[in-house]
Amino acid sequence: MTSEHAIAGATKRPLFVVGVDVGTGSARAGIFDTAGGMVASAKHDISLFQASGGIVEQSSGEIWNAVCRAVKEALALAAVSPGQIAGLGFDATCSLVVLGEGGRPLPVGPSGQPERDIIVWMDHRAVAQAEHINATGHEVLKYVGGRISPEMETPKLLWLLQNRPAVFAAAWQFFDLTDFLTWRATGDLSRSTCTVTCKWTYLAHERRWDDSYFQTIGLGVLAQEAFARIGQRVVDPGTPLGSGLSPAAAMELGLLAGTPVAAGVIDAHAGGIGTVGAVGEPESSLAYVFGTSSCTMTTTRSPVFVPGVWGPYFSAMVPLAWLNEGGQSVAGAAIERLLSMHPASVDARRRAEQEGQPLPGLLASLAAQAADSLSGTVWLAQGLHVVPEFLGNRAPLADPHARAVIAGLGMETGLDSLVALYIAGICSIGYGLRQIIEAQTLAGAPIERVMISGGAGRLDLVRQLLADATGKPVLATQADEPVLLGAAMLGGLAGGCFDDVRSAMAGMSRISRVYEPAAGEIATLHEARFRAFTKLQDVARAVR
Repeated sequence: MTSEHAIAGATKRPLFVVGVDVGTGSARAGIFDTAGGMVASAKHDISLFQASGGIVEQSSGEIWNAVCRAVKEALALAAVSPGQIAGLGFDATCSLVVLGEGGRPLPVGPSGQPERDIIVWMDHRAVAQAEHINATGHEVLKYVGGRISPEMETPKLLWLLQNRPAVFAAAWQFFDLTDFLTWRATGDLSRSTCTVTCKWTYLAHERRWDDSYFQTIGLGVLAQEAFARIGQRVVDPGTPLGSGLSPAAAMELGLLAGTPVAAGVIDAHAGGIGTVGAVGEPESSLAYVFGTSSCTMTTTRSPVFVPGVWGPYFSAMVPLAWLNEGGQSVAGAAIERLLSMHPASVDARRRAEQEGQPLPGLLASLAAQAADSLSGTVWLAQGLHVVPEFLGNRAPLADPHARAVIAGLGMETGLDSLVALYIAGICSIGYGLRQIIEAQTLAGAPIERVMISGGAGRLDLVRQLLADATGKPVLATQADEPVLLGAAMLGGLAGGCFDDVRSAMAGMSRISRVYEPAAGEIATLHEARFRAFTKLQDVARAVR
């Protein structure tokens, strides 16, 4: 313990924890008290490099610099001294970071630029490799819903081996982005159970990698190396790493060397941690993180195998519990894409900017004004139907080749028709969520409620339409930033503020509002629209 940490304890000054969230477009930091109240936050944008062939890349150096700037700025805004920080937790997208000796970045794509050393989660270059892996029918695949996704890391590693063999050979470490951040902060190479179980096929319930899987799919070199490049020590989320912050990282972050750093989680799972403990046992709730993509997480006491839904994963979010994970490859991004296609979008976006709000906020406000209630806005989309699968179906169909469908478009070009398209799009996200809930219920993992988090799910209209579309109550927590809160909970656990993840979840999260699903005519309408949604999916598959 540093002298300043000792002084903080001796004088009984309030303790705080830091949560860091790296999403697709930004790095954010939040300072929380140990009751879950956010004192301050800061955000810095990060670049996204895209190219043909489904290529999406980022820079680990840029991301680390953005993290450092966000933490320093949040500390300054909170007027909290470094000695009052009890612990630090990280979450990030499940993107693949490739580093050479000494941590130097290696180029992962055709650009040949070393700073582009991350294959982003949404990158779909490895579709053929995923299909090859799935064709093996290996036993490990039953723990990813029966089919591996090109969003996961072993297809991407296989792509690198086959298409960039020199880069693969030169790699010192392959990290999930969260594990890169904790290594960068502490020098500890430990991987989180969350990252390697959910995205790398680590069998956490047996505490091992499966050698035969890697040999079978063509990545036997990793097994021959005893998995030294993808993680030989795997620990549960919240586990304190190394000796805490290294002196170099502490200086970059504006914190004290030795500050406890927790093993982290994937960003969506941080949202789950930040929400599902607010109503008692997490097993009765589905965590729904609605951001650029959407992710669903359901906790069970025993393993439940759901076709097309990832998992079951052991200790991936809540230690000693099983997790099923689904979602949509793009959700918030699908709505953005949908709106951008409409002729009124440019003028509407300009108006939204003049009013100081994002375009979805403007459209939600206009929809609410045109209807007698939030639930009643569904009538505005009558005759207009959307299947928002611009980047495939993550769950429960596990079909990366699926594509979006829009039915019922007319010649209208005005703002009203843009509002109708927005409402149809949000409802379609709800119907995709309902499909996942129904698939899990059929397999033996029912839920009673949906706990929402994520930037695309903040609007009251969105939450109500999701409740109506799924037939399940949608609950929002008091925390405006439940993903950041989940990361901060892990920091609090590493710093000794809590005994375990469940006590951190219960101690730092509370419910602020419940959105009950509508009944009567509106429920009947959603039932009909849901049937149309599934029929359009069927037709799209048949046509394809």
